[in-house]
Amino acid sequence: MADHPSLMRRLASALRRHPVLFPAFGLALVVFLVFAVRSTMFAVYWADPAHRDQRIEGWMTPAYVSHSWHVPREVMEAAIGSDEPKLKGGKPTLDRIAREEGVPTADLIARIETAIATHRDMAPSE
Repeated sequence: MADHPSLMRRLASALRRHPVLFPAFGLALVVFLVFAVRSTMFAVYWADPAHRDQRIEGWMTPAYVSHSWHVPREVMEAAIGSDEPKLKGGKPTLDRIAREEGVPTADLIARIETAIATHRDMAPSE
């Protein structure tokens, strides 16, 4: 405990000598922590077996389906017919994409399920 006041004096002195470095370090630390927490939450969420191969529904985004079914984004883009910017600009749901295409959501989901099945049939066994 005798070093505590000395440590505080040294920190105060360092802060006076480097007024930009300390806040920059603090900001970098906060950014690191935010990304570390997000990455951990992402890993925990997708490690849960309940989130794997979920039944595809209209509220899902193409990225969500891609993660859940473990298929490359290209498979989803091909199923959706994404030469257009459908997957850009926010997080479009399958309902929204189907509405923009003028097709029932069930038809879009059927195309996606077919594309996933084809991809899995062609993929080498793990």
